[in-house]
Amino acid sequence: MPLTPEDIVGVLEGRGWEAEIVKAADMEGMIDICPKGILKCVDGRGSDNEAMAGPKMAGGIYAIAHNRHTTSIEGLKAITKEVAAKGHVPSVHGDHSKDMMGCGFFKLWLTGRFDDMGYPRPEFDADQGAKAVKEAGGFIEMHHGSHEEKVVLINLVENKTLEPQEDDQRFIVDGWAAGKFDLDVPNFLVAAAATVEMLGGPKKAKIIVA
Repeated sequence: MPLTPEDIVGVLEGRGWEAEIVKAADMEGMIDICPKGILKCVDGRGSDNEAMAGPKMAGGIYAIAHNRHTTSIEGLKAITKEVAAKGHVPSVHGDHSKDMMGCGFFKLWLTGRFDDMGYPRPEFDADQGAKAVKEAGGFIEMHHGSHEEKVVLINLVENKTLEPQEDDQRFIVDGWAAGKFDLDVPNFLVAAAATVEMLGGPKKAKIIVA
């Protein structure tokens, strides 16, 4: 049985969130995925990258490695190439204050905050990971400013996304993209929710459906 939007609401409410289902037609700023857009982190802050029309996952391609329990540099490079082969620009990111450790999701993974959820830690640090992604043809994005996200948007409409807005921040999670990479979708979404919780983000979500 595939996960329904109602299931997602139930899981989030069980974690103490407010969650509602909204129609894509009622959401401003829904856009088509563009092959030049980077597959990027859900981070809502400003960025040095303008190619925002790619799928959004926690940590960019780190979400794929994390979900599959891929912990090696070789595995990360293979995922970078797989993302490119599936028509997206692979990426990971840092920020202007913490360099490559500026990705909250990767920092949580590296420091063992997902241990109790059964995820093995990566065998590489943030700099080694970024170097591997770049060597395999990926893009390194740098964010700036502080986190001020007000809501988590979980988009289930295939081949659509939203673009981050620096002055009205929200976390954007393209749930449909987990299916494209054959990920465990419930685990992917729970890991995204746990990331927002551990980073002190808003426990408020909108699940976007067609």
